[in-house]
Amino acid sequence: MARDYLLSLDLTTAKSLGLRIAEAIVSDITRGRLQPGDKLPGSRRLALRLGVNRNTVNAALADLVAQGWLETAPARGVFVRARDAREPLPRRRGKAHRPGLAVHPGFSLPPLLTGSVGRARGDKELVLTGGVPDPRLFPYVPLTRAYRRVLARRGPGLLDYGDARGEARLREGLARMLAETRGLAARADDVLITRGSQQAIWLAAQALLRPGDRVGVETYGYPPALQALRSTGAVLVPLNVDAEGVRLDELERALTAGGLVAAHLTPHHQYPTMASLSAPRRLALLALAQRHRFALIEDDYSHEFHFTGRPRLPLASQDEHGVVIYVGSLSKVLAPGLRIGYAVAPAPVLERMAALRTSIDRQGDNVAEAAVAELLEDGELARHARRMRQVYQARRDVLMTALRDTLGERVSFEVPQGGMALWVQVHGGDPVAWAEKARERGVTFGAGRDYHVFRKPVPFVRMGFTRLDERELRRAVRLAETAWVEA
Repeated sequence: MARDYLLSLDLTTAKSLGLRIAEAIVSDITRGRLQPGDKLPGSRRLALRLGVNRNTVNAALADLVAQGWLETAPARGVFVRARDAREPLPRRRGKAHRPGLAVHPGFSLPPLLTGSVGRARGDKELVLTGGVPDPRLFPYVPLTRAYRRVLARRGPGLLDYGDARGEARLREGLARMLAETRGLAARADDVLITRGSQQAIWLAAQALLRPGDRVGVETYGYPPALQALRSTGAVLVPLNVDAEGVRLDELERALTAGGLVAAHLTPHHQYPTMASLSAPRRLALLALAQRHRFALIEDDYSHEFHFTGRPRLPLASQDEHGVVIYVGSLSKVLAPGLRIGYAVAPAPVLERMAALRTSIDRQGDNVAEAAVAELLEDGELARHARRMRQVYQARRDVLMTALRDTLGERVSFEVPQGGMALWVQVHGGDPVAWAEKARERGVTFGAGRDYHVFRKPVPFVRMGFTRLDERELRRAVRLAETAWVEA
């Protein structure tokens, strides 16, 4: 083998020559081209054949000896190590195998109770998926200045370990904002900063629920929230939603049938239908939670984006008995890549959530939280939210007009008073096939079943209007109409 052995290097990679030589030899061993006991050509011969420096070859061979692939015999040369102390490596046939991480784990995995891993979107993709702000409108300059200010003033402290509950100035600023705009009598100690509202919901679920506990959820809901609740092993009890929000007669039946430990609800702009919980139902819901002693996880994900009249105050603003865990997000106002959410809850609940948080995430991003606190204090965050509310309302109107003009009677929808998307009923078509065909055309929106607690097929799709500008929205609808014909 030594005289005839030819080593083939991968020329498509940017890895160093030494690493490529080592990987090529390992590949030949794992494929069976080199057998235990085979002698390799000398380093001088290999270097000449490969046209590389002899020192590079020597370093690669020494590395493989150290790893146990090769062994040296004084005055005889370098040999493929005999594997008498462990099972021989399997021979690989067919396409050459490049060493690296294994494709499959060498151990068993339990069933996954949550959903799939999120991926980055392509730059050319027209995203109609609801609930995604437009990052192009982000206040880059004010935030950059805020970063510079906080690092100049407090750099060493911010780069050290911090409070698991979050940056104190941001908690103080959020407490003031929630008191002024949402009627919450919250102090800084009542606020927990999280990496987005999803983490806040997950922490609340972990703090409240145990396997087998019953938790009420809206029949259509926010998939990551449903995943967080399922991850505890809890039993999800669906509650239907109508034009006035979650139906309390169904909630009462669920309480009678087996009780509830908690309920996760989106009262302001129901996700995904956009229905708003009526005032009488709000009061009745709080009374039920107090009487039956179950927790309400109030997910107020898009409070800032209400287009008609003043936004309704959260349930938490009327909670006098400590039954509400209030969850919100600044990521919906700013950008999804800036992961800042928060929770407001009674002190024992918040302490438990903070303790749970340290088991997976020692703390948040101190620097980002301090910079956002600056935007909150100087009014930039409120100004940005007002600008976005005007922009998103105009985009909502453009999307509605485009759907009516392009798809006509094939779709229908109620005009949402707020939020970030339309809940569109589909007439005479298959929503799943339509969404899949639209994705092939470069347009993404969610089929109704994606939001159903049990993923049942329903004649709806959800189309967001916040991520795309007006021209892009019209183009997306034209492509969606083409996809309808093809579906």
